[in-house]
Amino acid sequence: MKILVLNCGSSSIKYQLFDMTNRTTLMKGIVEKIGLKGSSLNFKLPNGDKVILEGEILEHGTGIEYILGVITSEKYGCIRSLNEIDAVGHRVVHGGEKFNSSVLITDEVIRKMEECIDLAPLHNPPNLNGIYAIRELLPDVPQVGVFDTAFHQTMPTHAYMYGLPYSLYEKYAIRRYGFHGTSHRYVSRRACDFLEIPYENQRIITAHLGNGASVTAIRNGASIDTSMGMTPVEGLLMGTRSGDVDAGVLSYIMEKENIGSQAVSTIINKYSGLIGISGISSDMREIETAVEESEERAILALDIFNYRIKKYVGSYSAVLGGLDVLVFTGGVGENQASTRQAVCENMEYMGIRFDEKVNLEVKGREALISKPDSAVKVVVIPTDEEYMIAHDTQVILQ
Repeated sequence: MKILVLNCGSSSIKYQLFDMTNRTTLMKGIVEKIGLKGSSLNFKLPNGDKVILEGEILEHGTGIEYILGVITSEKYGCIRSLNEIDAVGHRVVHGGEKFNSSVLITDEVIRKMEECIDLAPLHNPPNLNGIYAIRELLPDVPQVGVFDTAFHQTMPTHAYMYGLPYSLYEKYAIRRYGFHGTSHRYVSRRACDFLEIPYENQRIITAHLGNGASVTAIRNGASIDTSMGMTPVEGLLMGTRSGDVDAGVLSYIMEKENIGSQAVSTIINKYSGLIGISGISSDMREIETAVEESEERAILALDIFNYRIKKYVGSYSAVLGGLDVLVFTGGVGENQASTRQAVCENMEYMGIRFDEKVNLEVKGREALISKPDSAVKVVVIPTDEEYMIAHDTQVILQ
């Protein structure tokens, strides 16, 4: 079975074509700057050479046409005909309370997804645009929606409710939903396979650390709490997002700066986090370079980033009643040894015996980075959300 996975952002489309028979990637790439000057389709050839095809790509439908054209082209293609595509799996950011698992996309499902637009106005519309485009271009090919929020629908009510008037939850569905669910689900299960332990009776904390970052507490295979909230702003310090902040601060800023809600939203989403504290960059690699050069604000930004992860790991261990497995994933989690060490430092009381030497040698690969006698197993597991989407698509269709 060949499955095309699409991840449609506001101005980009990441794509990957899988052959699920042997779990191989036939082609992957990205369409960038949709609707902007200099839009292009970028991908790598089997020999590693990078190809950039520039063109006027004004909307997602055109971008997907480009992708389908390249996949089947004589020069670059990996299949002879679009008829070889058995299904298309889509990443959908927000499923609200309507979806607690991946679903076959029907007219009714699309209507429910459209009802969730208010919950993710920046993300869900482009996700839907990808679905609309495939319906037009490949009308006979089944589509599956895989939701970032679905994995966290097992959270108990006391974990997802805010301390706001209950009427606001009834009227607007204001509650914690959580994100990165596909990644947390994949790496938690993969970690148990890697460690050769049963997934169904473990206490696991997964830390997805990248430009966006979140921590999830998983008991017996189910998410019971997660750091992101109704939006992806809550929780950890991130590349450009503030993470946890006193709600009273926001009204205070509005009064002092004489600005409205949209401007505050821009501040906490685009100009906060690592870039807001450091004044240098939202890219952790550049922050690390600045730390090596003793830039004080870069050091502070990294300290806050690491501290908040550690704080969530500690609190979630309490929620779980102990911890069996701690998983690091995402661009930072997989590659930044200093953050992994900072989080696990002085955590012996929790049962973590961290192997600093092994940790330094691990970058972007599966590895056990705790000592053999550690009660808590600490592992690095590279995430693979696209494969998880393809897997869910295959399971639903079969």
